[in-house]
Amino acid sequence: MSQPKVSLSEWTEFLAEHAGGGTLSATVTKVLPFGALLEVAPGIHGLLPRSAWSAEPESGSAISVRIANLDVENRRMSFVPA
Repeated sequence: MSQPKVSLSEWTEFLAEHAGGGTLSATVTKVLPFGALLEVAPGIHGLLPRSAWSAEPESGSAISVRIANLDVENRRMSFVPA
């Protein structure tokens, strides 16, 4: 799945706003065999791994998550349920 690239400034702005951790509201954009792709801000996506689910989320649903891992260089992140 191809996603539009978010500019580095948009990515760093998002990280600066959420540097202290906390809960994020995310929308499930797609459910895959290995996890769910989530959007936490326009163009900002990450993965909720299947191993973190207590129940499979539905595409389009809103869930609360926390950032678990960041790969700033590759602009990737993973989440855990909040």
